[in-house]
Amino acid sequence: MSQVFLYDTTLRDGTQREDISLSVDDKLVIAKRLADFGFHYIEGGWPGSNPKDAEFFARAAKLNFGSAKLAAFGRTRQKNSQCEQDANLQALLDAATPVVTMVGKSSEYHVKVVLSATLEENLAMIRDSVSFMKSHGREVMFDAEHFFDAFITNRDYALASLRAAADAGADWLVLCETNGGKLPWEVEEIVREVSLHIKTPLGVHCHNDSGCGVANSLAAVRGGCTQVQGTINGYGERVGNANLTTIIPNLQLKMNQQVVMPEQLRELTSLSHFVAEVVNLKHYAHAPYIGHSAFAHKGGIHVAAILKASDTYQHIDPALVGNEMRSVVSELSGRGNIQLRAQALGIDLNNEDAQQVLNHIKHLEHEGFTFEAAEASVELMLHRLRRDYVKPFELIDYFVIAERRQNRGLLSEATVKVKVDGEVKFVAAEGNGPVNALSTALRSALSAAYPVLKTVRLIDYKVRILDSGNGTSALIRVLITFQGGGHVWTTVGASTNIIDASWHALSDSLEYALVKLEGSPVQAS
Repeated sequence: MSQVFLYDTTLRDGTQREDISLSVDDKLVIAKRLADFGFHYIEGGWPGSNPKDAEFFARAAKLNFGSAKLAAFGRTRQKNSQCEQDANLQALLDAATPVVTMVGKSSEYHVKVVLSATLEENLAMIRDSVSFMKSHGREVMFDAEHFFDAFITNRDYALASLRAAADAGADWLVLCETNGGKLPWEVEEIVREVSLHIKTPLGVHCHNDSGCGVANSLAAVRGGCTQVQGTINGYGERVGNANLTTIIPNLQLKMNQQVVMPEQLRELTSLSHFVAEVVNLKHYAHAPYIGHSAFAHKGGIHVAAILKASDTYQHIDPALVGNEMRSVVSELSGRGNIQLRAQALGIDLNNEDAQQVLNHIKHLEHEGFTFEAAEASVELMLHRLRRDYVKPFELIDYFVIAERRQNRGLLSEATVKVKVDGEVKFVAAEGNGPVNALSTALRSALSAAYPVLKTVRLIDYKVRILDSGNGTSALIRVLITFQGGGHVWTTVGASTNIIDASWHALSDSLEYALVKLEGSPVQAS
């Protein structure tokens, strides 16, 4: 098993995605998590471009990143300037990182059009900049921008740019597929040819504009690259960079390349979710390897096979990347889906009970419910089958009004009557809408008996009209999501009445909270 080095540029290239903006604290916690995972190189930013990145490097210098090497990013010196007077190069030195990554032109077209320089001037800029950084004891990576396009249009000059960096002492030559438009066989062929002429270690830096960022990175390794650059979750400018959360397991599990230790690979899913949380973006559920749906099985035939042998419909054991197999329950499910879900919950479900739940789900989905996005509702059905389960509360009735008052504007009020531990609770509450009022009243009625409900909060409420052709009498589906105790769960309700649909979802969510957060169903006395 050969070694491939991982270079993460989430903190620089990843932040060029248009809806990402990280604070210095955000960048520091991500950098530490990347180091703990086992990345060899972590690019922290461009210290010469903004004060935030300069502060990041100043604070990072006081932290211990273990064996991971922190890299500062910049460009080669400007035309008609000396390295000693170049502000960008000075900022790279001031960052005091062991590694410096400098981007330079490898394309004749870019040299002439973008730099307005001669071809020899550009080669001198590369040589001088690399030599300058090496004289200050830095490990130097030269990012050959637009290299693959450059190689096709002027092969000799593209190679000359690499030789200029190599002759000046560059430790790595990184071939950049900057526009993201090349295909895997092109990348592999070009890398293979470059490796015949250049003996300095090669890396690859791909973008995903043609959807081939991961494939191109893997092809480059086949061609001879021993360093792969990318970002967590594929964050990056335009459509993004090559996605390291897909590249890493492909390298290690499919291509027999040593990347990280097996125990580190098992942290991949949690790392992906951690970074998504810090950058404040929803995690992509269908991402390969680390997505919530990556090992989710919906078809009844699939699940029936998986119950006999898990590898029948899975390309790897999900535990290798810290993920888990799931059974998705819907009208397409078979009895095996229900049994697999019950098994995951530690519930022993016989065939008769599983069929009963399945029939009930299919009936409800015909009535407008959906359970793919409301797994908590399914779990609740399974818990209710337990002989020791007693519902924590029972609805007697509720009453909701919404009115507009002259001096107070819109007002919603709800009253709820429920039975809790044999005692009838009658509570009224106001809210900024009828569902909010209903939620407040129900939680107030239950909180004395179940204080844990004070720690949960509603974080999402979705309404979908299922048959809009029926106008105001249309069937409505409501999905409600709560958060509490480190968990997030969603329940569903459906009715021609939005309040009734909301009640079903709301009451199920609070009942589920008691199951989840108290550790077990309410026990019969």
